Amino acid sequence: MADRDVRVTAGLTIPAAELSWRFSRSSGPGGQGVNTADSRVELMWDATASAVLSAVQRERVLERLAHRLVDGVITIAASEERAQLRNRDAARARLAALVAEAVRPPAPPRRATKPTRGSKERRLEAKQRRTDVKRMRRRPTD
Repeated sequence: MADRDVRVTAGLTIPAAELSWRFSRSSGPGGQGVNTADSRVELMWDATASAVLSAVQRERVLERLAHRLVDGVITIAASEERAQLRNRDAARARLAALVAEAVRPPAPPRRATKPTRGSKERRLEAKQRRTDVKRMRRRPTD
């Protein structure tokens, strides 16, 4: 179960061999099993040494996830679930979402446009209506 690949996108899958796991006890309340169950999971993936990333993808990951990297390694911790297997799945899913967002190509630049004639006229008419409303609220002058 722990040796499954992480599918990031249709063309990018992180092999299980590149992932390393660490297990520890979860914090928080628990019953009899709280002192024996190592359900907290830490998933580590070395993005700088990964063979599955192209040069462009590696550059994007290193640039966009620079705040999450420690010596080029991304670490994801999961301790929401009581079962270690569910925490492993949660960590895999979180890693996949994080890397998918990082390797996504940037959005095309916005093409500047001018407001249409109709939109200008509607804006000016709305301003005039507002002016008239406020003028009618004033005290009448003799």
